[in-house]
Amino acid sequence: MKRLNLLCSAFLMFAVMGMTAQENEQQETPKQEGHTNTNKFRQMYQEFATPNQYRTASGAPGPAYYQNEADYKMDVTLDDKNAVLSGEETITYHNNSPQDLEYLWLQLDQNIRKKDAPALERDGDAVAPANSTSRFADKYLQEPFDGGFNIEAVSQNGKPLKYMIHQTMMRIDLPQSLKAGDSYTFSIKWNYNINNHVTNRARSGYEYFPEDGNRAYQIAQFFPRMAVYNDVEGWQNMQFWGSGEFALPFGDYEVNITVPADHIMEATGELQNRGDVYSKDMMKRYDQAKKSFDKPVVIVTQEEAEKAEKGFSNKTKTWKYKAENVRDFAFSTSRKYILDMMAVDVMGKDVMAVSLYPKEGNPLWGDWSTKVVASTLSSYSNHTFQYPYHKAVSVHAKNQGMEYPMICWNYGRPDENGQYSDRTKFGMMSVIIHEVGHNFFPMIVNSDERQWGWMDEGINTFVQYMAEQEFGEKYPEAIAPNSNYPSRRGEPSKIVPYMKGNQDYIAPIMSNPEEVYQLGNNAYGKPATALNILRETVMGRELFDYAFHTYSHRWMFKHPTPEDFFRTMEDASSIDLDWFWRGWFYTTDNVDIGIKEVSKFYVTDQPTEAGRKMLEQYGTTPEQADALYVVKEEDADFKADMKNKTVLENAEKLNQYVMDNFSAEERSNMKTPKYFYQVTFEKPGGLVMPLIIEITYADGSTEKKTYPVQVWRKNDDVVSKVMATDKEITKIVVDPDMETADVNVDNNSWPKTENKSEFDEFKESQD
Repeated sequence: MKRLNLLCSAFLMFAVMGMTAQENEQQETPKQEGHTNTNKFRQMYQEFATPNQYRTASGAPGPAYYQNEADYKMDVTLDDKNAVLSGEETITYHNNSPQDLEYLWLQLDQNIRKKDAPALERDGDAVAPANSTSRFADKYLQEPFDGGFNIEAVSQNGKPLKYMIHQTMMRIDLPQSLKAGDSYTFSIKWNYNINNHVTNRARSGYEYFPEDGNRAYQIAQFFPRMAVYNDVEGWQNMQFWGSGEFALPFGDYEVNITVPADHIMEATGELQNRGDVYSKDMMKRYDQAKKSFDKPVVIVTQEEAEKAEKGFSNKTKTWKYKAENVRDFAFSTSRKYILDMMAVDVMGKDVMAVSLYPKEGNPLWGDWSTKVVASTLSSYSNHTFQYPYHKAVSVHAKNQGMEYPMICWNYGRPDENGQYSDRTKFGMMSVIIHEVGHNFFPMIVNSDERQWGWMDEGINTFVQYMAEQEFGEKYPEAIAPNSNYPSRRGEPSKIVPYMKGNQDYIAPIMSNPEEVYQLGNNAYGKPATALNILRETVMGRELFDYAFHTYSHRWMFKHPTPEDFFRTMEDASSIDLDWFWRGWFYTTDNVDIGIKEVSKFYVTDQPTEAGRKMLEQYGTTPEQADALYVVKEEDADFKADMKNKTVLENAEKLNQYVMDNFSAEERSNMKTPKYFYQVTFEKPGGLVMPLIIEITYADGSTEKKTYPVQVWRKNDDVVSKVMATDKEITKIVVDPDMETADVNVDNNSWPKTENKSEFDEFKESQD
């Protein structure tokens, strides 16, 4: 069917004439120097790594993709009286790369706590006018903690190997090159002093409880670990400075951990000798927990833990664990621990959700920790892939929030009377969701945290946001009286203060974690928000979720780069997102889109003064041209009766055209608008975004329109849209639901709304 575009007759000729006038004007201006392409929609070939046999242009692993592996066998002993950990490990390193390796690199993360560690001096400082007594004493009076690895021996089959230690890295010089496809087995014996992670802030260590003289240990980065060798940069060679985390290969672990006999432990991997280290009562309760899918079963009660913390056994027990295809190993142990578990059906697979906590964590931890773990496993699996491991453990630790395969440390402690605020409760729940979620990113989708903090923290925070909302839906009593879970990050409005802040202290997302000014906003908040906007506003849930699933499945147990993520999201969705990656991830631009001007028009076939002048410029007259004209209410050519007529009534020429060219049936389906509005939108912000508006009509009805982001492709400053309607428009709002992280809402409305300060509102209330 023919469709009549009622705007064409009125505006098409003028648009063409306007373009021609611009071209003539350009010809008259002096010659300008050329410039490189700065269009916000230009492709990212220069920024992205070149596709190759290892990583394809689609974002998938290539036919020659490889990754090396490292298997560990360890015997570890905890000296609880002196807080010393010692161990001996045997590493079998598998060179799956096509290159021969002359040497091997290992990470010695504990060396960041050596007295002379360069990382301790990485930041500038100054004398503060006032300081807490404890902080002052720690900084200027106390002897620095004597941490770091003591490497006792490095050998192969009992023969010493030559090695060199540089800060937090250790190079082992091989007697002969390790050939492509071969393996190499060697051993390291080591020990170190365990730090107090509460007073000496760190990702692992112990918390000391002076009331009963006990320690609760959260032990990680506790053994020399193989660095990653890959197709992107060869050996991972960036030192551990504190902010950047870890790049680690996958492998199998067999770990025997000897601790005091009255300790309770959880660790990465499956416990091999549960019958030896569990009591009969614990075994009975464990069997019950495997069948309990609605509430946790307490394996070690608070009463039992309180009795144990008075003991201090001189005997020992050895806990034996095995883990397959994991990138790291961690454990937690104390005689203070309460232990509870429940089963979770994760897409048809039974998984144990586990919590480990001292009495200081109750009642909050007993009520909610394990339920949060269970809900998290389900949510993340639904958004990515089925959780592959047999358990996930949440360990209570003061001021902590850190993740390792199958186990994590989480804060959230009630006061001494067991009371807690909503802030404490939701803080605990959110950190558990976040750290358990890290099992997926980066413990399974194994990005290089040392280089790209956002690939694990930002992506994980995004999925965390979805999991938090789903937890609130599953347990409304946990979030009451809130209707939705009060997520700290993810919603677009939450990132606005950061994005409109001082540019001197903002770095692009695509920055190394050691180089950013605000790690939380840069690596967690902004990328999480960007992905939420991508899902909800730019791509839509169906396309986004399919592409995100594709990325997650492609890179399970592999080492993706940022380009692999970007390319997969485009490849699986049919959407060119280069403009989005460039703006949100490679720049510090922000979103600011507003309404510059709104003009109201009427269409007439009576020549106007402005119309005559335009036609004369092109050598014609109204008598010669078949033209329609537009009139503003404030124009001299405007007539009051135009307001109540349709476009066909105001323009008899147009009416006649319609009568001559369309059938009665076609005419009955035509629109006959009364009002024409030209809305000019401006974009003071640097980021291009879809143009989302809400229109309110005089009858009170509303309509939401979304114009694609491509409306900005030819003019990065302003763009106009014409709206033809049979109803008068009374209000237009840009981004009505605040879904684009617009940093300035003062220009978002027409007519302009006055945003009064709290002081102004107070003054008015007194009048």
